[in-house]
Amino acid sequence: MTESSSIALLFPGQGSQAVGMGKDLGQKYPIARQTFEEADDALGYKLSELCFEGPEDQLRLTEITQPAILTVSIAALRVLERLIPKPAFVAGHSLGEYSAHVASGTVSFADAVRTVRNRGKYMQEAVPLGAGAMAAILGMELDKVNAICNEAAQGEVCAAANINSPEQVVISGNTGAVERAVRLAEGRGAKKAKLLPVSAPFHCSLMKPAQDRLQADLDRLVMSKPVYPVACNIDADLVAAPLKALDTLVRQVTGSVKWEQCVRLLISQGVETFIEVGPGKVLWGLMRQIDRSKTSLTVGDEASLAKTLEHFKKATV
Repeated sequence: MTESSSIALLFPGQGSQAVGMGKDLGQKYPIARQTFEEADDALGYKLSELCFEGPEDQLRLTEITQPAILTVSIAALRVLERLIPKPAFVAGHSLGEYSAHVASGTVSFADAVRTVRNRGKYMQEAVPLGAGAMAAILGMELDKVNAICNEAAQGEVCAAANINSPEQVVISGNTGAVERAVRLAEGRGAKKAKLLPVSAPFHCSLMKPAQDRLQADLDRLVMSKPVYPVACNIDADLVAAPLKALDTLVRQVTGSVKWEQCVRLLISQGVETFIEVGPGKVLWGLMRQIDRSKTSLTVGDEASLAKTLEHFKKATV
């Protein structure tokens, strides 16, 4: 297929998992089935069965969730990429940045699956259970959220972790500090402020032990020049070199996911069509909050694939 300068592929992160994900693609498309088999071989256990059949409590464990979402995303990508024009850019939300780098050829799929399994394990082990928390602040401007985090910290960690859209900022840090921030946000006009059911405080300085362990793993990988520029979370900038890719993946563990800024960067590069590739519709929902004038599509199962292909068919008529 020819390249289209107006297409970007987006890959979801943790929280998009669901029992049954990828199953219909695996049943219908040999390339998807092969992707799940590759993941099973790379990990040494049946990740495919956990994706297709659960149980849900296993699928929610961070060191299983991360390779599971990556694998479903790459299975969907491999089905899709033969059927539509080539994208000009790729991006992924947190964990999804690894899927983006696999899509761009920066890292091999097998290496990425093993790396994100370890990433999940390291993140889980970085902070004792219950010592950290995350919360979503809805309907409050970023500078006000940052001010609340500073006030709530009181010597602890409390910071913006995911800048998702004009409507949604997720904060992360020590449990007491995050709980104080939630109360402050509620009292200062946020539409909603709620603690999230997560097992660790991702994307804040408490993740430094995980970052150090992950750097050693990433340093051992063979990384190639990305085929498509990758909009990276940590800098909201385009990455087109292997060393830069490694550096941004390391810093991403403790740094904020600047998702809204990444999407606006891609729009400034002329992207008109965004396709979320992988389970769920989280990024599709955020896209509607960032810029509803752009075309936003999803490919995570047979039904959404058919709908996206129909869009391209109409576009070429």
